[in-house]
Amino acid sequence: MPRSAAAPDFNPTDIAGPVPKTHNQPPYIAIFTEIDDLYDEAKNWADGEAISSQEMHDQIERLYDGLHEAGKRADALRVEEKKPLDDQVAAVQSRYNPYIQPKRGKVDLAKSTLGALLAPWRKKVADEKAAEAAAKAAEAAAAKEAAEAAIRSSSGNLGAREYAEELLADAKKLERGAKLADKAATTGTGLRSVWNVNITDEEKALEWAYLLAPGEFMALALSLAEEKVRGGVRSIEGFSIVEDKVAR
Repeated sequence: MPRSAAAPDFNPTDIAGPVPKTHNQPPYIAIFTEIDDLYDEAKNWADGEAISSQEMHDQIERLYDGLHEAGKRADALRVEEKKPLDDQVAAVQSRYNPYIQPKRGKVDLAKSTLGALLAPWRKKVADEKAAEAAAKAAEAAAAKEAAEAAIRSSSGNLGAREYAEELLADAKKLERGAKLADKAATTGTGLRSVWNVNITDEEKALEWAYLLAPGEFMALALSLAEEKVRGGVRSIEGFSIVEDKVAR
């Protein structure tokens, strides 16, 4: 794109001066118009051609600084504009937090305390039901095994076969009872399972994590290294740390 005819005498304030406010114009319109104008001018300069003179550098620098300052003013306007909403949200949160704030409100605090009382009793009842269900399942399995054995040995004996069929019918009733007991032992207990994971072998845990998600693993390693470099470290084994210069 050809550069503007005014490029040799470019001054951000020439194209981005304050736009007069009107009763119908929100304040952000002025700053948006200023940024739009600066952005269009930036497209004239950012056309793929490298800087070839100090004068050219200085004009682009003024444009850069103009955009930076306009951005700061736009952000300040954004903060000012949303402050009433932030205050309203803060007021609502303050009103409800004492009661329903997760882990700290009265509801969660009371529930966690009462839950600590309820859990042992519920577990005791659930364990008793589970033991009863297991006993009934074992009884049903033994009855079925006995009935099947009786059927196998009743060959040629009609009376024995009738008796074996009765045993099998009784075993099926016991099986149904065992299934009902198991359902009663595993539903409606008021308990939920929580699986806690702990590292027992750091080397194997790291190997597992790397093989599972090598990209995420290396991204974390890079993030940790970048944090150390920002803190002043200039040498980390396994990383290349190279100084570069960028515009402020």
